[in-house]
Amino acid sequence: MYRLRSLVLFLTLFFFLSFCAWYAPKALNPVPPTKEKRREDRAWVSSSPYWLDRQTCRWMGLCGLHHLRRDPPTRPVYVPPSYDDDEESTSRRLELRSTPVLDDQAREAAWESVPTSQLSGQTRLTGGTGKPKPGATKPLQSIPQFVLDHAPLVHLCSKENFWPADIAEHIQHVTPHLEASVDDDPDRLNLTEPLSLHNLHEMLNNFTASVYLVSDNDVEHRPEWLHSDVGIPEPSGDGDFDDGEGDHYEVPRPDDEGWPSDNPKLTPPTSWFDVDHDHPLNRISDPRRISTDRNPELRRGPRRRRTSAPKPRHHKPDESGYSKAPAVLILVDKGSGILDAFWFFFYSYNLGQTVLGIRFGNHVGDWEHAMVRFENGIPRGIFFSEHEGGQAYAWSAVEKIGHRPVIYSAVGSHAMYPLPGIQAYILPFKLLKDVTDRGPIWDPAKNIYAYNYDYRLDDPEDPEAQARSLVPTEENPNAPTSWFHYGGTWGDKLYSLADMRQWRLFGQYHYVTGPLGPKFKALDRQKMCTTDRCTILNSIVPGTTWY
Repeated sequence: MYRLRSLVLFLTLFFFLSFCAWYAPKALNPVPPTKEKRREDRAWVSSSPYWLDRQTCRWMGLCGLHHLRRDPPTRPVYVPPSYDDDEESTSRRLELRSTPVLDDQAREAAWESVPTSQLSGQTRLTGGTGKPKPGATKPLQSIPQFVLDHAPLVHLCSKENFWPADIAEHIQHVTPHLEASVDDDPDRLNLTEPLSLHNLHEMLNNFTASVYLVSDNDVEHRPEWLHSDVGIPEPSGDGDFDDGEGDHYEVPRPDDEGWPSDNPKLTPPTSWFDVDHDHPLNRISDPRRISTDRNPELRRGPRRRRTSAPKPRHHKPDESGYSKAPAVLILVDKGSGILDAFWFFFYSYNLGQTVLGIRFGNHVGDWEHAMVRFENGIPRGIFFSEHEGGQAYAWSAVEKIGHRPVIYSAVGSHAMYPLPGIQAYILPFKLLKDVTDRGPIWDPAKNIYAYNYDYRLDDPEDPEAQARSLVPTEENPNAPTSWFHYGGTWGDKLYSLADMRQWRLFGQYHYVTGPLGPKFKALDRQKMCTTDRCTILNSIVPGTTWY
């Protein structure tokens, strides 16, 4: 009887733990998996060569336990092993060697070298083939001054190890690979010419299988280009950041300094938060225009950003906050006087956070963004990206320096928040958390490449219309557009369970697939938010989440 009770107790406990392990990932995942994702997950579990590993993974959610180890942000400089001087060993050394980091002039040339498909002051349509279409030109528009006046400022974390990066640099250290089965590595593509920001779309978007930009180096060796120390902003001289603790700051209130309460008003109220070309602006009473006497910026219209000869990007700036890693500004006109200004920030590596010393969520390539929505030149709201979603705020809710909103970037993950301190997400009891503080301040407006994007023209079945959908602004007429239309990921594919670098505990992976580019960040969104559970917050409440 004793043995029977013990067996029943053991089986009850086993099935209870198995149920918890099965249910926990579903309850904690803010984005439920699709049917296709579930099929891929079954194949991923089967990729382990060990029967016991597969069973503990299926029934208890514990995958790759024998792979667990520390994963610090930095590691000693990796020295490739020596080989005998034969043809095979020479090839091996070339494979292991990291491509040198580009200097300032080379980085600038990667963006601004003028291809034959573009002319100064105009954009020549290419039809997606790289060959110009004769006689098809379009005047370029400048960046509206109100967009620059309300550009975000980013407090990078003082403990950061992976700084803002340049996508022109990033693609020098990755090689495109084609989708393969889960238990196989992606197939390397042999290209006829080097990748550049001017040919990513033409070179990589004609394959039926998914394309991944896979790191040329083992990311666990932490090559120099992953850290992108060249992207560290120039030090601020105004004492605007502290030693990085951050959590001793009081939560700001709208009446505090830097949180102006005199937010511009539009009368009558409008549906600025839910607008696109198919859903025009709605007003509560009769439509009326804002008086241009009260808003001279609207009367003046857009102005050129530069009034004098531009300073070369590789020169040391006179002011603080400048980073050699350019931000990308995408302007999307939604009609009815609504303009969305998307500020995109790129990092070559996303270092995940730790739970009980175990790290989760690493991936190569990291696109973050903030979007400011303007109504007739007046900022109405702002969206901060955060992991697989994000949160939207009324313009009056967020902290500002002057008229510019302040964003706090989390260490490692670069998720964006409105406050410094600990930002818990997904897991209870702050087991999984982001950390932000008042570290180096980055002014992305000092180094940007800007574009106007019309999502209505972006039709993959019509290459000529697609080429017209993204147009550089007047400030950078020769900026490449091909990279924007690249449809693959900017990092490695999810490592298989057979890979010694990979593990998954209760649905959380050590390494995940790299992200898609800005084109796939819902630029055509009608609402400020990208998920149903997200709503626009009128005040900052610590601990509020979008999921």
